[in-house]
Amino acid sequence: MQPDFVWRHARLVDRRRFAYFFDRGAAEAVVAAVAAYQNPDGGFGNALEPDIRGPGSQPVPTQHAFEFLEEVGALDHPMVGRACDFLVSISDGGGVPFVLPHVDDHPHAPWWVPEHAPSLNPTAAIAGVLHKAGVTHHPWLDAATEYCWREIPSSTAGGDDAVAIARFLDHAPDRRRAEGLFGAFGPKVAKEHATLDPAAEGYVKMPLDFAPTPSSLARAVFDDSTIDAHLEALAARQQPDGGWPITWDPPSEAARWEWRGEMTVRRLLVLRAYGRLG
Repeated sequence: MQPDFVWRHARLVDRRRFAYFFDRGAAEAVVAAVAAYQNPDGGFGNALEPDIRGPGSQPVPTQHAFEFLEEVGALDHPMVGRACDFLVSISDGGGVPFVLPHVDDHPHAPWWVPEHAPSLNPTAAIAGVLHKAGVTHHPWLDAATEYCWREIPSSTAGGDDAVAIARFLDHAPDRRRAEGLFGAFGPKVAKEHATLDPAAEGYVKMPLDFAPTPSSLARAVFDDSTIDAHLEALAARQQPDGGWPITWDPPSEAARWEWRGEMTVRRLLVLRAYGRLG
């Protein structure tokens, strides 16, 4: 597995995530690292999303914070309620925008274009991770869930938006409704949104992005040979230094190393979920 890459190059939060999953590290250590990225308004920033280098709170870094806390069973931490209060402050009908205008105050990757309209990316992903952990105590989640139910049936977006939809449908508590929507969404994943060629290059979404675990709804839309080929290709993309590459140009070399650390932990977790780690 070559864990030296993580210890040499990854951020503290990703070193602690790696330690939690693979070296008997403490959940509390992950929580403490995540907390350092939270702002007084409750949201998360400070380059927790490595492509947004500014300190201000943004929706996607808040999504990442929730994902990291959920991994260690800590979405009952008080910082989550404060972050949901932040989401209320920027939401419109439950939906939050992709990125807030103050992104332009600091360096960032060029695709982070400010917008005011709510977006399924990241609203659906945030709601999905909260539902995965069984969070029920904040009114933002109720409004966001209703927003997702309204918007998903008419969505034609692919890429990260489609992945966010998949995460929501994986974990929404109304399973009958979620599975009903997936009946229409799933074929689009296989035919339109996922790149089936395991050797494809560039910023594309692969089957394992939609089905990071065997229990994901999207696993059913790919046959065993496709999943096996992508698992083999994923393992083969590990670099000689032990880390995984990224497929886009980040705004700085620091961001590149931060991303590679996060992606390395993420790729190892996918491989472990499918029984591909020794």
